[in-house]
Amino acid sequence: MARRALGLLFVVCIALTAASATQATTGFTARVTNPWFPLLPGTRWVYSGVKDGAPSRDLVRVTGRTVTIDGKPCAAVADRLYLRGRLRERTTDWYSQDAAGNVWYVGEDTAELDARGHVTSREGTWQAGVHGARAGIFMPARPRLGLGGLQEYYRGHAEDRFRIVGLFRTVVGGRAAHALLTEETTRLEPGTIDHKLYVRGIGTVLEQTEKGGDERNELVSVTRS
Repeated sequence: MARRALGLLFVVCIALTAASATQATTGFTARVTNPWFPLLPGTRWVYSGVKDGAPSRDLVRVTGRTVTIDGKPCAAVADRLYLRGRLRERTTDWYSQDAAGNVWYVGEDTAELDARGHVTSREGTWQAGVHGARAGIFMPARPRLGLGGLQEYYRGHAEDRFRIVGLFRTVVGGRAAHALLTEETTRLEPGTIDHKLYVRGIGTVLEQTEKGGDERNELVSVTRS
């Protein structure tokens, strides 16, 4: 009787594990509509700022291309960073949205370039489901003060965390808008603190390193095709 009960318990555990695995990869879509981080294909954001003392220009575009990573259909977002007019970083980020409206960060393919356009490093590249890497929530469906967690996890390479530190109203283009402020940190750079400001219906409007670096990106324009 005891053996039969243990056997039944083992079967139930397997069934629950399988159900959890299925739930983890269903209900996701590459159509990211979260109003705090909308990724409508064809949308293009242009940022101007500074990085390590050099003037920067960052071009971010939702490509319309989708890929499946770790069972999740993802939107591909192209990010091109120019320093002093030269392309220095080339990145593709992948995002997926769950049924509740949370936006998940599922991976990135990044490359740093020298002045001649040759790749010098791919540090920070990762994909959920590969070498123990895991997706994390990039933007919650219902943000609230104090909410936070891991945005990405690839041990020793990508371990960014976020925490919501402000919810308020601001003025954008002469109109009142809802805004959200996050603080980002990582165990890999313990002395660095970044702030990001999001505006509902637009996405990221400002990124700034508050401690441990010299980087700032401010939204100049956003266009939708």
